[in-house]
Parts: sequence; C-alpha cells; structure tokens
Amino acid sequence: MKRKATYRLMVTRREMLYVHDEFDHSLMLVEMEGEPIEYQVGIAGPFVSRRSVTFHDRTRGSGSMKGYAITNFEDGSICSVYEGTRDPASKLTSGTWRIYKGMGKLKTIKGSGTFTVKTGERDREYILDMDGDYEL
Repeated sequence: MKRKATYRLMVTRREMLYVHDEFDHSLMLVEMEGEPIEYQVGIAGPFVSRRSVTFHDRTRGSGSMKGYAITNFEDGSICSVYEGTRDPASKLTSGTWRIYKGMGKLKTIKGSGTFTVKTGERDREYILDMDGDYEL
C-alpha cells in the first residue's frame, strides 16, 4: 500500500562539534519531535508522537546524515532508520528510509521509501515529506 505523510519537525536538542580538518566541517547530533501536517489515519489509529535522533556530518552546509525515528500511534509504533544527503544550494535534504521494527498492531509491518526535508518558517522548524510502500 502506498502512503504519503508530511510532518512539522522541531529541534529539541542539538549538539555540534567542529572537526577542524577544514573550514566549517562539523558533526552534529540532533533530536527532533514532530507532528503531522498531512497524514492519513491507518490501522494503528490516530497519531500520538514522533521523535527522531540524527547524526549529521557536514562541511559548508553539505553532507550526509543518518538517524532513527520512532512514530507512535494509538495502537502501535514504527521504528525506522533513514539516511540522506543535504544539498547546500537548495537547502534540501533527501534520502531513503525503512522500517526495522513494528509494535502493537504494527508488529508485522514492513516498509520503505523516500523523504525530503526543507527548512520551515520558524527557527528550528523543518518540514518532512515522506513517500513509501507498506505491507502488514
């Protein structure tokens, strides 16, 4: 089954260290919480919460990222892993995600897809657009 969702993500914690091997090379660990902007209620019921932790390796606004997200619904949860790359010109991060664990009504779920993250209108706000295929 194909699904799409859009989430508003807010940075709740960010730790950054500069590598000092070249100008503006940094490693960041970022925690975000999210809420749906567009989302279709599925078998696990209404959305409850979303939390992600992401590791970024950036130089001059470009670079790779990898992280984990847990999305909780009324009757189940999804644990997913994702990775992507940020383009400094467009300031878009895009990549792939896949589910590695389901709980509750979603315990047998499998799924994967693509995502794009762009800067939101407020400080520390980002917009996540996701596409994917799921099967229970």
